[in-house]
Amino acid sequence: MSYPLRARPLRCLWMRLERSVNGAIAGTLAAAAWAAVQPLDKQLFGSAYDDVELLGKAVTRERWWPAAGLGLHLANGAAFGALYALGRPFIPGPPATRGPLAALAENFASWPLTALTDRYHPARGELPQLSGDARALAQATLRHALFGFVMGEVERRLNSEHDDEPPPVPVSSNGHGNIEAAVGAA
Repeated sequence: MSYPLRARPLRCLWMRLERSVNGAIAGTLAAAAWAAVQPLDKQLFGSAYDDVELLGKAVTRERWWPAAGLGLHLANGAAFGALYALGRPFIPGPPATRGPLAALAENFASWPLTALTDRYHPARGELPQLSGDARALAQATLRHALFGFVMGEVERRLNSEHDDEPPPVPVSSNGHGNIEAAVGAA
């Protein structure tokens, strides 16, 4: 289907917006799954590390920190999912591995920042020390793998594979552009 030259940028913008919104939905659902399994993995790993608590107590120490923490956790998932949806075409590997690969890359890239959390978090005295804790790192790795799998699978189903192709760039065979686009811009 051919679109007028002026409609193409709007169509591309709409496609990216729709793709990002679908990614945000996928990231929110994945973050909810993560939060739901935290009580189980805390028992499995014998670690009190809790992302909802970490986030919630960063903004309040009142009794409603769980709601604040869950809201921030879901918002983080939505933001990551939206970015993932835009970047997915550039992530190598089979579709089923792209979500976990992106989430695990973020996990290992950001884990060194736990030293800052241990030192500067407003509730650092109430939270377990994460830096240097192999069990907490394993726990975070499992959570990120789950998050990545759920996010990747939901996002893949919401955003069709053919959208992975970059939009057509109007060029002529001589490599100097498209005369219709040049005339239309004038």
